[in-house]
Amino acid sequence: MMPSFFFAHGAPSLVLEEHAYTDLLKQFAAKLPQPKAIVIFSAHWEEQVQTVSSVDRYSTIYDFGGFQDELYRMTYPAPGDRPLSEQIQSLFANHGISSRLDEERGLDHGAWAVLKLIYPDADIPVVALSVNRDLTNAQQYEIGKALSELREQDVLIIGSGGTVHNLRSVNWRAQGVDEWAGAFDQWLQSKLTAWDTEALFQYEELAPYARMAVPTSEHFVPLLIAMGSGDANRQAQLLHRSYQYGNLSLSCWQFN
Repeated sequence: MMPSFFFAHGAPSLVLEEHAYTDLLKQFAAKLPQPKAIVIFSAHWEEQVQTVSSVDRYSTIYDFGGFQDELYRMTYPAPGDRPLSEQIQSLFANHGISSRLDEERGLDHGAWAVLKLIYPDADIPVVALSVNRDLTNAQQYEIGKALSELREQDVLIIGSGGTVHNLRSVNWRAQGVDEWAGAFDQWLQSKLTAWDTEALFQYEELAPYARMAVPTSEHFVPLLIAMGSGDANRQAQLLHRSYQYGNLSLSCWQFN
């Protein structure tokens, strides 16, 4: 069964950077079977109704400003997979989750920046999905769970976001890690590895510095979705964690 993953996408410039985390992403494909397709939830696509992309080939969205000129010349023209999009919509319906298809939207940087590092040739079909921060944490988990059987069909499920993502608190010149960011991620690690969904669904009240780490939840939601897709076996493994700018976390979680 194909594992599912959560990747922090950091700043848009991640795709140009060279460090331990980008090394892990660049070497990632060699450690996995070739997926039939990729299903990716990005923190940067928010909709009130669960939306499933259904395009022939993706355009590239530059949903950021003030970064290197090179970023605005990058493209990721991955093909879509309409039959898979329709299958996903059917799986959602079977689990009582309303959804709709989108035939126009391209890939935002939460999706393409990560995928370009892992699969730079853009030759694997992609289905992008939206997130909705207004759902409960249990509902986010159920969205992933609804798609779990895709893993048996060699479909790679990815959540792209960030566990500690507070842009108002970043320090562009920081060298170390802010204590509050590390404390939150340590709590999160303990609950994920124990598969303690009861605590995770209440992380806002139970986790230390939760409001600092997750001021708005759209970047945290993809983690819960990716975790939900691993509900059958309930095994979580931290593959990488580092920080930029004092508290912007770069983490990778695998769910088996």
